[in-house]
Amino acid sequence: MENEKKLESFVLVHNIAKRHNVGTLARSATAFGVSEMILVGRRDFNAFGSHGSTSHVRFRHFHSLADAKTFLKERDCDICGVEITENAVPVNEHPFKRSTAFLLGNEGTGLSAKECEICDFFVYIPQYGCGTASLNVTVAASIVLHQFGVWAGFSERTREGNKFIVAERPFKQAKKNYCMESSESVAEERRLKRENLSNGFFEVAGKEESPSNLLDTLFDD
Repeated sequence: MENEKKLESFVLVHNIAKRHNVGTLARSATAFGVSEMILVGRRDFNAFGSHGSTSHVRFRHFHSLADAKTFLKERDCDICGVEITENAVPVNEHPFKRSTAFLLGNEGTGLSAKECEICDFFVYIPQYGCGTASLNVTVAASIVLHQFGVWAGFSERTREGNKFIVAERPFKQAKKNYCMESSESVAEERRLKRENLSNGFFEVAGKEESPSNLLDTLFDD
């Protein structure tokens, strides 16, 4: 297996609507050694549920899935869709080969066709009870990221008493709950925001999320 230092895991989040899930995802990401959380589409997020974990994981933003894919491929990274597809492999069988970015789908509709196109392979989480058709996205992420960490041989953190020791905060977002980019990227996002505002792809500042928002079904609880 590759040297541990070369193995990384990423969480790929596409056009989130339920932004409070990002905070919980960040908490799981830091627990299981994720290198970066990659936001595609919207850059703002809610840190609720993170318990300060957003300062322990790096955030990176791209405007499109294609740009995110290019970045990951330049780092020799596979993209793994967490979805029950015809050729999906149980995650506990550890079908990993190298650094991997995990893309999780909506609980109701799963990954879209566009999202599936950028995936190199798929895994699913076996279930043994009959009471639910799917897991909450943050729970699913925790299971998958833990399995990858086991396969990659990540070193376990030091414990003290009944908790793990928390390191000093290495990252500080330039603006709270906002994944910052260059001035050119910000200008591009503003242009895209103006173009897509009528379609509900971005919120208007100060307004609550509209039930008609096209993104409201993504990362639903």
